[in-house]
Amino acid sequence: MTDTATPHDALLRVAPEHRELLDQVLDKWSLRVLDELCERPLRFNELRRAVPVVTQKSLTTTLRRLERNGMVDRVVLSSRPVAVEYRISRLGRTIQDLIDALYVWSADNMADVERARERFDAAE
Repeated sequence: MTDTATPHDALLRVAPEHRELLDQVLDKWSLRVLDELCERPLRFNELRRAVPVVTQKSLTTTLRRLERNGMVDRVVLSSRPVAVEYRISRLGRTIQDLIDALYVWSADNMADVERARERFDAAE
C-alpha cells in the first residue's frame, strides 16, 4: 500500500479466486436460493416454486455451484420415493447477514437509484 492508501483500498483489489467466488455467490439466482434456504430446508420443486422465474436448468446449475462452494448441503432423504433436500450449510449461514444487508441497502437506496435512472434515461 502507498502512503495514501487505506486498508479499504486493499479490499477493493480482490484476488482473482476471491472475485470468482463472489461472482458465484452473489449472482442473481444464488442470492435468491441462499435467502430461501436460510429460512428452511427445501426440496428442488419447493425451491422452484419459491423462485418461480428461475429455469430448472439455472436452478440446478446454481445449486451445484453453491454445493461445490460449501454454501449448500444436498441431503438425500430415505423416503419412498427417494427425495433430495437442500439445506443452508454452516458456511452458507455465515453469509446470511451479508444478504440481509444487501436487501436493506437496496430498500434504503431505491429512491436514489430510481432518480439516477430517470436522469440517465432523460439524457439518452
